[in-house]
Amino acid sequence: MAKNREVIRLEREAVIPVLKPRLIMALANLIQQSSDRAEFLKLCKRVEYMIRAWYFLQFEDLMQLYALFDPVYGAQKLEQQSLSSQEIDNLEQNFLNYMFKVLEKSNFKIATNEEIAVAQSGQYLLNLPISVDETKLDKNLLKRYFKEHPQENLPDFADKVLFPLYLRGIGIDRTTDYFIMEKVDMLIARVWAWIMRVTRLEKFFPKKTSPLLKKDEKKDDKKDDEFTDDELEDDLYVERIRIEKMEFSLQNLASKITIQEPTFDRIIVVYRLAGNNTKKERGIYVKHLKQIPMADMEIVLPEKKNPSLTPMDWVKFIMTAVFGLAAATGSIETPQADFWVIFAVVSTVVGYCAKIYFTFQANMETYQNLITQFMYDKQLDSGKGTLLHLCDDVIQQEVKEVIISFFILMEQGKATLKELDKKCEELLKEEFGERCNFDVVDAVSKLEKLGIISKDQIGRYYCSGLKRANEIIGTTTEELVLKARQEEGTP
Repeated sequence: MAKNREVIRLEREAVIPVLKPRLIMALANLIQQSSDRAEFLKLCKRVEYMIRAWYFLQFEDLMQLYALFDPVYGAQKLEQQSLSSQEIDNLEQNFLNYMFKVLEKSNFKIATNEEIAVAQSGQYLLNLPISVDETKLDKNLLKRYFKEHPQENLPDFADKVLFPLYLRGIGIDRTTDYFIMEKVDMLIARVWAWIMRVTRLEKFFPKKTSPLLKKDEKKDDKKDDEFTDDELEDDLYVERIRIEKMEFSLQNLASKITIQEPTFDRIIVVYRLAGNNTKKERGIYVKHLKQIPMADMEIVLPEKKNPSLTPMDWVKFIMTAVFGLAAATGSIETPQADFWVIFAVVSTVVGYCAKIYFTFQANMETYQNLITQFMYDKQLDSGKGTLLHLCDDVIQQEVKEVIISFFILMEQGKATLKELDKKCEELLKEEFGERCNFDVVDAVSKLEKLGIISKDQIGRYYCSGLKRANEIIGTTTEELVLKARQEEGTP
């Protein structure tokens, strides 16, 4: 199918993809003694209760601040507060600070120039140039935040910071169809490339290179199509299958084909609309989307302009018409004018112009369908719903990190930070078939805060026994409430 393989290598993420109930029960089943198993399950509950309590006040502040900047009702609440403009600006920055910390804890990261370049280096289902109407977006809110909280590897658009894109997770999207117009475009592009090569004009139009692969030092000289299937099974390697790389054969041209594109499993977009001279806009939009193909990432951008024929399309359209008419006129003026030659020239011109028009119409229809699909299928939530989801996601990840780390120390004894990190990742791979870049530093920090692990003189960590660990944490408020409900017979 493909002429050569385009393989994207991505850094392994810190997200633990295993569901918490499955993780806890699987680890509990590895414990032989039933009494220890019961103590472990009790410890898991107490760890979750404690972590929820730690984050409760922070999440409460986040939600109260967002209530002031909710695009629907926030303006009314701000008026009731009778705050000055400077006080509102400070509250905005506090809200962004809380939210971006939650995003970081939930293992989202801001898109880098390299990731954006990889995404834009190919086409998938969206074949129209998409741009943002910058006049409709605020240019001050986020710019001020990143000025006060500088970050490394901010993308180029961060200079005006209209919207940061926060990414997490990698998946695969596949589409099977005939792709008639796309195949025609591919053939025309290859014929054009052949003409440019034969006439040696290609040297005046240098090709743009794109970073389709982040290579290791050991693999710098390795071509995309030299990666083995075993390497591609690792979740660090994702293959992109495009029509542009398709082998030229009648079977491929006449039958259905399957194209494949890596996806960003989760994307969060934060932005504010521009205000006017009479009223300053204060609403902050937070959109949460899922499974967005990398090459179609532009579809998530806010305030998109309506697509239209590109200047290059218009040049092709006009030049084709001019040269076609000139050729037809020259044929008519020839003494031995051949009707079929004239007909062929005119038909070619009309056909090419029709091809440009109908290709654009087909792309517009695809664009509208994608917009509809993204609205109903790809958008997970927005505003308060997104923030609540993020808060719960933070707790779930923190609980899983702490439980896995404690289990390893409990089962395998003392370990350095590096050894613990390696053993936690091996456990996830062996027991659940999942790979991740385990955040051992954060997990150990939480365990030390709980007081159930210690560190010896040579830097090795060790944990308290299960029963002692439960005594150290103590009975939580949630357990007292549950006990009271059971005594009252309340469900």
